[in-house]
Amino acid sequence: MSVEVQTMPYRHVLTVPAAGSAVRIARETAELVLVECGVGLRHPSVGPGLLILAELVTNSVRHAVVLSPMITVTFAHGAGAFAFAVHDRHPYQPALFGALATAPGSGLATVVEMTMELGGTAVVRADADGRGKSIWITLPL
Repeated sequence: MSVEVQTMPYRHVLTVPAAGSAVRIARETAELVLVECGVGLRHPSVGPGLLILAELVTNSVRHAVVLSPMITVTFAHGAGAFAFAVHDRHPYQPALFGALATAPGSGLATVVEMTMELGGTAVVRADADGRGKSIWITLPL
């Protein structure tokens, strides 16, 4: 998939405490954003996309809360694509594609596998100061 997130005109940013409720809030917000952008919730990429989002938020809540009491989810939408990023301030940057080889069946491996099956992309972007990261998922619509 070659759609660049920077070319997506619609943006929505959600910041929530790194707590269990963050997963539900992120999913509900994603549904609202998709509807606002004219994407039906029955689109074949929506269900898997919401599962991917929930897994990434869960990972931030479980693994980053000590250094990142808040999680930011950024949603972007443009012609033929929907993207979202889960950001926390923990410096660890997982090797997304290494997850498939080293931990099949793990949450991160599932995220990468589902993203690839949908024809999407997954990328980790470090914060400029190296003390946090965003995991961006872009899915075709």
